[in-house]
Amino acid sequence: MRIGVPREIKNNEFRVGLVPASVREIVNHGHEVIVESGAGLGIGMSDGDYEEAGAVILNDAQKIFVHAEMIVKVKEPQQVERAMLHAGHTLFTYLHLAPDPQQTKELIQSGATCIAYETVTDYRGGLPLLAPMSEVAGRLSIQAGAWCLEKARGGSGVLLGGVPGVEPAKVVVIGGGTVGFNATQMAVGLGAQVIVLDRSADVLRFFNGTFESRVQTVFSNADAIRRHLKDADLVIGGVLIPGAAAPKLVTRRHLARMRKGSVLVDVAIDQGGCFETSHATTHENPIFIVDDIVHYCVANMPGAVPRTSTFALNNVTLPFTLALANKGAKSALLDDPHLLQGLNVHRGMVTYEDVAHDLDYDYTPAEEALQTP
Repeated sequence: MRIGVPREIKNNEFRVGLVPASVREIVNHGHEVIVESGAGLGIGMSDGDYEEAGAVILNDAQKIFVHAEMIVKVKEPQQVERAMLHAGHTLFTYLHLAPDPQQTKELIQSGATCIAYETVTDYRGGLPLLAPMSEVAGRLSIQAGAWCLEKARGGSGVLLGGVPGVEPAKVVVIGGGTVGFNATQMAVGLGAQVIVLDRSADVLRFFNGTFESRVQTVFSNADAIRRHLKDADLVIGGVLIPGAAAPKLVTRRHLARMRKGSVLVDVAIDQGGCFETSHATTHENPIFIVDDIVHYCVANMPGAVPRTSTFALNNVTLPFTLALANKGAKSALLDDPHLLQGLNVHRGMVTYEDVAHDLDYDYTPAEEALQTP
């Protein structure tokens, strides 16, 4: 199979679909890899590094899309990239379709087989291709929140960990999944007062057992969110419903009760955001202010640390990339029920139920879609 790796073109996105070590593995399995010139520069990898690993370098994205059978990316294809997809392509990348009707419409029209990293599962019911980026985003959320709390960004001027004689900031983490756990680790490490809200008793027990008295755990409901937002300095939104739009847990009415200069970091923004007032921002213009509350809603947070993020992502995507190349997309998907969960769109059919529900499309089960002549 010929696998194409275009340069990412989303705003300030410097990650890349394959690192040279992954290219070498794929080539050693008898496949071809074509890489757009400059695709790896953001992670410190030159065209020469890719050529040494066995890749062929092409000088523009159109050639990648014309010649490749499978496209391996990091972020969802942008409009100009979607226009180059066709029914002969397998696309393997993050998609986050539920809050993105335009992308979904154009992927359906393309006829391509579109597999989303974020809905591939594992035997425990986890999301192994989303987890490393959630780890990165969770840790970054505290760095970003601390930066936003500085007065120059419109924040309240509070130092997360305080200093002797001055109390630390109060950090409220909504959602105790991978994002929430990693955000909590960072916030605790910096000496903040941390409140974790989740609806799972098992998750709350895990946080209690891991962090002991350094973290306060609270069962999440509307009343608890309202109470803890009132005196929060920093709120991390880490709620995830796999493949579906995130629920709006913090409304605009909540903002009026918060302290001026408090900060919301919406890590769920790729799935539409879990704050009513959120809208996606970029690394170039990461923040906006609503009712004196600073919002940080960058839709590709791990892109801020592309080298760490790319290597972490390749560690988990490579086995699936190899399976797709070795067996072909149809056989690889049908042979692995966990990879099959990643199939979101195939030959004009929406094959992920939550996406179909949220965007009002007919739902075709993935296995059925793959058997359609």
